[in-house]
Amino acid sequence: MKNELNVSLLQMQSRATHTPNIEKVREAAFYAKGQDILVLPEYSGLLNKNANQVKNILFADSADPFIDECKNIAKDNNLWIHIGSTPVKAGDKLYNKSALINSVGRVVAEYNKLHMFDIYPEGKKPILESNHYQSGDKATLVETPWGYWGMTVCYDLRFPYLFRAYAQKGAKVLFVPSAFTLIAGDAHWEVLLRARAIETGCWIVAAAQVGLHEDGRETYGHSIIVDPWGKVVLNLGNEGEMQKNFKIDIDLVETAHQKISSFKNDQAFDLEVVNLK
Repeated sequence: MKNELNVSLLQMQSRATHTPNIEKVREAAFYAKGQDILVLPEYSGLLNKNANQVKNILFADSADPFIDECKNIAKDNNLWIHIGSTPVKAGDKLYNKSALINSVGRVVAEYNKLHMFDIYPEGKKPILESNHYQSGDKATLVETPWGYWGMTVCYDLRFPYLFRAYAQKGAKVLFVPSAFTLIAGDAHWEVLLRARAIETGCWIVAAAQVGLHEDGRETYGHSIIVDPWGKVVLNLGNEGEMQKNFKIDIDLVETAHQKISSFKNDQAFDLEVVNLK
């Protein structure tokens, strides 16, 4: 297993159609020359909150133009690409699909976002991702030359059992491509990412959307890499689109596990509910 992973982390302000985002990825791949992997955020293929409009321009994942072009870009640049995610058709709804592409342009792993962003903010209209998106039904842990990697998308970050399951199966790196809102980002983004790293002893790589988008949405940015001890080692801030390269020491996972490895110490238990009468 290789013990160094050279990551190029891309923070994007994705547009509402595929073409400009494909061009952005092509430019980013050129900057990432010599790195092992280019990592993109959630909705890297397109970001458009008008779901009906999105459905009219999308394809099934087997014919998705964004994923197809990312495969070509990966092959042309001898570069792995984690696409973050892009919407694809799933019957009458959509999948928020993540894909990992290797350096010869082959999709080696796919993951459909498990947890739908259904929230009910006080005094505001509910935000129901499940109205238009179909939840996935499986988690994805993929073997790579750098060890096992776990795949998540955005709101999955709030469900630690998913991250714990990956760590228990030997994950070294966990990806969290996201498009966090400003309020939730400011309150929870970094602390949740650090918590997931501390709990699992894994590297967390979280590329994010940033700024004011064509559809009126505003996202938090602050694309982050967190080491297995919970230290933020790279943060791209929120000043706009940005890309940075960073070298990950895979051996630090084992170092963290030697210090504290709580996920290996699970204890079976029964939950007793005590009702006061």
